[in-house]
Amino acid sequence: MKKGGPNRSAYKKAQIRHCERRRHRKMKNWWKNSVVYQIYPRSFKDSNGDGFGDLQGIIEKLPYLQNLGIDVIWLSPVFDSPQDDNGYDISDYRKIYAGFGSNEDMDELIGKAHEHGIKIILDLVVNHTSDEHAWFVESRKSKDNKYSDYYIWKDPKADGSEPNNWGSSFCGSAWEYDEERGQYYLHFYSRKQPDLNWENETVRKEIYDLMKFWMDKGADGWRMDVIASISKDQSFPDYPKTDDRKYYTGKYHSNGPRLHEFIHEMNQEVLSKYDCMTVGEAPGSTPEVARLFTDPTREELNMIFTFEHMNIDRILGSVNRKWALKPFDLRELKRVMTDWQNKLYGKGWNALYFENHDQPRVISRWGNDTTYREECAKAYATVLHGMQGTPYVYQGEEIGMTNVQFPLDEYEDIEVRNAYQDLVIKNKTISEDDFRKAVWNKSRDNARVPMQWDDSENAGFTTGRPWFRISDRYQEINVKKALEKNDSVFYYYKDLIRLRHEEELLTEGNYQLLLPEDEKIFAYLRTSDKEQWIVVANLSEDTVSTESLAGYVSDKADIKIVNYKDRTGIKEDLRPYEAFMMRIR
Repeated sequence: MKKGGPNRSAYKKAQIRHCERRRHRKMKNWWKNSVVYQIYPRSFKDSNGDGFGDLQGIIEKLPYLQNLGIDVIWLSPVFDSPQDDNGYDISDYRKIYAGFGSNEDMDELIGKAHEHGIKIILDLVVNHTSDEHAWFVESRKSKDNKYSDYYIWKDPKADGSEPNNWGSSFCGSAWEYDEERGQYYLHFYSRKQPDLNWENETVRKEIYDLMKFWMDKGADGWRMDVIASISKDQSFPDYPKTDDRKYYTGKYHSNGPRLHEFIHEMNQEVLSKYDCMTVGEAPGSTPEVARLFTDPTREELNMIFTFEHMNIDRILGSVNRKWALKPFDLRELKRVMTDWQNKLYGKGWNALYFENHDQPRVISRWGNDTTYREECAKAYATVLHGMQGTPYVYQGEEIGMTNVQFPLDEYEDIEVRNAYQDLVIKNKTISEDDFRKAVWNKSRDNARVPMQWDDSENAGFTTGRPWFRISDRYQEINVKKALEKNDSVFYYYKDLIRLRHEEELLTEGNYQLLLPEDEKIFAYLRTSDKEQWIVVANLSEDTVSTESLAGYVSDKADIKIVNYKDRTGIKEDLRPYEAFMMRIR
């Protein structure tokens, strides 16, 4: 038979079909090979000089993000809002907040991001709305209108007090009395953020419709704000009283009885109909709970954010909540992160992060942000990006931005302001000095100061008056300087991201912790059928012996990335915040 005859043609067609199937499978799991960059829009880049970051500012910086190599942008909320909680109080889900631009600007951003090979995921805030949302405005009018049970309303107790002792995450009661309706409504966060009633099927349909609205416009997925809280125990039980507190937060605030039913329904009604990425914010979740969310056979979400590793420096159960600090313990960080790596392997997927809009800068929180700022930033990045899961980079993390230390009256965050009034002024459970130190360490505002683009006035963020104070270190730490220095934190992140794209082992290989009791070294193995890597980081300011890693010395050592360029193998001592990935088999 002649070359190119019917049989050969059929063979080629079969090959093409096979390749298409492989490509499709890879497409369906594109989020596994991706690195996500989170943008806090108001603080990223101002394009019009009003001091407030906007969508056109993001469009302007797309080449920068393409250069970094990221695959996905996650936008913190951009929808219409009174901005009581910086946009996490939404009044209209189908309209862009005017401070950020217009719906047309969002269409342009999605289109141009796609042209740069970057996907866009949006922030889905549907545990609650703003109290200025049309649904709530109608709901509070009476007990018998269409929107009456869009929210969670309860009668007062006989003495007029709250229905139970549930507390708000922003301090005080989670219940607010409404004179117009004569009932209390539930709000896990600000009183201006009433919780939606997900037991109402019509509410769920409204949410699914708004999701389709944006996905039909090209959005590539969702980060789902406090999604584990959408299901509540309908008996609304009191928390057991364990101390002098009047209000409590805990297990009743998340992972309610119908949670996974609701998420599966969302998947069937919306998510399954799009090639999209999903990540849920799920406070209070264990790895076992995470598997319920992320096991592909259950058809819920791709991954969730865990908070367990973010609580290792917090005295759990304290009346002072996150502001009650305890010293950083590397052994505990290793234990928690290893638990999640091992328990989700082959059964779910991890979302990897140290920083976001709700967390401070990791090098200031657990490391050294002065003498070893760059080494420290690279070391923590090495630990995170070597693990299995999808890494998240928060704006400024890629240049080693640090925490700030402002006077208390200059903090913008409602969480800080409410905690100050409740804990320092009203209840006096923490001194002002200790509270200030805690705020400098853990305030959300540490991550919300404007992005530092250059060393000009206002760090190149705006030509006007910035909405929030610029970090005092912007002339030292900025994008312009990072791009001019070939071994900067930026280029280290760029190399890490390239490795994530090129090395299958980082996506698929298993994980094994080494030296669990070592107080300074974070080391682990990543192993596949083909090869084995070791990831090592000295997360201390001391020089540390590698004698404990002698068993992993290899004649075939192949260094993949290192933050001290003169390293040649494992044998040499680890210098302060030295880190590397090395192929050893």
